Amino acid sequence: MTTVFTRIINGELPGRFVWKDETCVAFLSIGPLTHGHTLVVPRAEVDLWTEAEPELVSHLVRVAQAIGTVQVEAFTAQRAGLMVAGYEVPHLHVHVWPSNSLEDFDLDQVDNHPDPADLDEAAEKIRAGLRVAGHTEFVPEN
Repeated sequence: MTTVFTRIINGELPGRFVWKDETCVAFLSIGPLTHGHTLVVPRAEVDLWTEAEPELVSHLVRVAQAIGTVQVEAFTAQRAGLMVAGYEVPHLHVHVWPSNSLEDFDLDQVDNHPDPADLDEAAEKIRAGLRVAGHTEFVPEN
């Protein structure tokens, strides 16, 4: 069965993309922990990260690191949070978000009704930062 992430990747559902390459994409979470929360998702439908090829996991983390580095600067955060939970959607995805404390890791604090304008602004900040960091070839226009 096709996952919701595959439908987003294929353009069947909307997504605020900040990264696209042959292996993965990254788009903003519609339930962010903090402003700029991004999901790094492989194009291949892999459920469990422990069953993914090591090269794929490594690539996802490298992309998450590039995005996290930009998030720290763009959102004036102390750190970038990183998590692989996998319960929400049966399609491997790495959460990366700007963080200032352990409270930012509390999944009960998810904003289930973010302002679309705030999401658009966050996506553009991340895209702009990725371009400045030298990743222009992977940054979609919107």
